[in-house]
Amino acid sequence: MTTATASAPSGATSSLGAGAPRRGIAGKIVDRLGSGAVQVVMVILGLFWLVPTLGLMVVSLRTNQVNSAEGWWTIFTKPAELTIDSYKNLLSGGFSASFWNTVLITVPTTVLVIGIAAMAAYAFAWMEFPGRDTAFLVVVGLLIVPIQIALIPIAVLYGNVGIFGSIPGVVLFHVAFGLPFAIFLLRNFFVGIPASLLEAARMDGASEWKIFASVVFPLGKPAIASLGIFQFLWVWNDMLIALVFADTGNQPMTKYLQSQMRQFGSNMDILSSGAFLSLIIPLILFFAFQRYFVQGMMSGSVK
Repeated sequence: MTTATASAPSGATSSLGAGAPRRGIAGKIVDRLGSGAVQVVMVILGLFWLVPTLGLMVVSLRTNQVNSAEGWWTIFTKPAELTIDSYKNLLSGGFSASFWNTVLITVPTTVLVIGIAAMAAYAFAWMEFPGRDTAFLVVVGLLIVPIQIALIPIAVLYGNVGIFGSIPGVVLFHVAFGLPFAIFLLRNFFVGIPASLLEAARMDGASEWKIFASVVFPLGKPAIASLGIFQFLWVWNDMLIALVFADTGNQPMTKYLQSQMRQFGSNMDILSSGAFLSLIIPLILFFAFQRYFVQGMMSGSVK
């Protein structure tokens, strides 16, 4: 008796063998990161990372004598040592003026960098004009230019035009050196926008400005928010440019705190309270835009 062996068609064999794609090492790591145990460990590490910030806050809420006598961790057994006198002393001095100077420097710089870079990035990504690629290569080349080599020439230029030591001078310097990276980042993001969306808008009679404002800019919010956070933090925490181009009347918080450290090196209560206050605005900004920040970081990683 002959035994018949049924053979599956070649197409069926290939379809049975072609199941879900095998996950690589990176995919397995991502799956492991989603487990409950790993998340608990990450939360613990995050809390451990916040310990210096907690210590800074406690030091700012105690007198200089107490800080010199014992560590900040003793506050858990001596909560009565907490006081806001250091904040009162700080705000009654020149810190308030330096805080608003920092705002007047950081906010216009961030807005100008985002606005100019977004328009330039759209032009480099989707508009045809002579020398486009060459101009973009020049912008990319400016990324490697160190700030230090421009300090003296720009200082001389500012002195000639009469803006040395002023807030507009500091803003212009930050804008000039912030634009290359901003244009490079946004251009690479805008290139990933489907061309069909732009063509559909052009077929409807939309101008380039209308396409940029109604299509490209809204779709680029994740990248723009990420850029805005980075640019804000860079300028907010800058001290080099402030030391060179801002005079005493226009000094931001970083320069003011540095001067206090030079004059009152032992006043840790004043320095810690000023440093902690300087953290508040960046923290508020980050938590307000963290959703867009995460989207911007993940853009392009999943197709």
